[in-house]
Amino acid sequence: MQAAATDKHTRKPHTNVRWKIGILMWLAISINYLDRANLSAASGDIMKALNINNAEMGIVMSAFFWSYMVFQIPSGWLADKVGHRISMALAVGWWSISTALTGLAHGFGSLIGLRMLLGVGEAGAAPSNSGIAARWFPDRERGRISAFYDTGTKVGTAIAMPLIVWIISHWGWQASFAASGTLGIVWVLIWIWYYNDPEKQKYVSKEELHYIRSGQKKQDGLDKEQPMKWYQLLKFRNVWAICFGFFALNYSIFFFITWFPNYLEQERGMAAMSMGFTAMIPPLAGIVGELIGGWVTDYLYFTRGKSITFSRKFNLVLGMLVGTVILFAGLTKSTAISVALLSLSYAGLAFAAPALWSIPGDMAPKNMSSTLGGIENTASNIGGVLSPIITGFVVSATGSFVSALIVSGLVTLLGAIAFAFWLGKIEPLTLKKHDVAKA
Repeated sequence: MQAAATDKHTRKPHTNVRWKIGILMWLAISINYLDRANLSAASGDIMKALNINNAEMGIVMSAFFWSYMVFQIPSGWLADKVGHRISMALAVGWWSISTALTGLAHGFGSLIGLRMLLGVGEAGAAPSNSGIAARWFPDRERGRISAFYDTGTKVGTAIAMPLIVWIISHWGWQASFAASGTLGIVWVLIWIWYYNDPEKQKYVSKEELHYIRSGQKKQDGLDKEQPMKWYQLLKFRNVWAICFGFFALNYSIFFFITWFPNYLEQERGMAAMSMGFTAMIPPLAGIVGELIGGWVTDYLYFTRGKSITFSRKFNLVLGMLVGTVILFAGLTKSTAISVALLSLSYAGLAFAAPALWSIPGDMAPKNMSSTLGGIENTASNIGGVLSPIITGFVVSATGSFVSALIVSGLVTLLGAIAFAFWLGKIEPLTLKKHDVAKA
């Protein structure tokens, strides 16, 4: 028997407020990645202006992830407690101000401090979005909304390269941070005006609200009840499996967000404007991969009637295996082939992402989707901490990106293995009776 596709409540309503909220989620993530990729696009100018070498710039790029990683779980917990209207406005406002202030950096130490300040704010975006998706979208649309808003990670990265290079060429690197910071403040004003939970949103129709809630096995946001403490989620094998797999995915994908422009300039000898446009290609391939991935995981589950475990793991394992081709990108002398391999790798990693961001809604206990999203994103950003540092030191030691890209490919392969064999049946997490008594 096919899944919920045959249910009488699957008829779509005339209003689509949930997808308008989805557009705001997408814009937030796009601005998020535009702001964090700003440093990467401007790194050459900043290194010259502030007299920073490759190894030091690797530490600066990593500094963002120190605070970003630490504040993932607190941000997810806060979002589930106070609601996503407040949590997203606070997160985007914080990081936008931090971005604008980055233009005031005057040396290695101040740049690290400002990047850590940015990470505190940006930590709230991903956990909040996973919770918003769980509240506002029926289960049958979870893969697609996860794919849609997460394409903002690629759009923000792609736009950042040519846009920031153009701004820097006209007004200097400081102006690029002021411009991207301003975008976030505008977004906050729109979000506060429009967003609320489904039952409180003034523009949603009764038919759309019924369509959303009747299509959810677990209905978040109707009350504040949480069946367990956040740290009790760490008792489950599946949580550790998705954490490791997400770590492996991020280790490779953050090469594109941090070192890829330098790779094109230093390893491939590209001029600034050529680099800016070439750096758009892998993220654009990632957008295609992610949209296909979101459609595939929902299609397998709701149209083909496959289990949620098969539907998610299909994306995860296949996407990560394709992502391993990053290790060959540095071995070819052809710039075109290298960029093609990197683009294929990015598309594979992006294909896996919708399943990863759907899993908090699939597995989290009631009203804990943002909390679980924060936990898995904490682990993923250990990859964000390590990747730029290791890459920076490997490049400084060898004078080449070849070894660094091989390491990324091997880490990605380990992630595929973890998703295939460590991750078990995907189902809601529940405590055993003796664990409930201790809670």
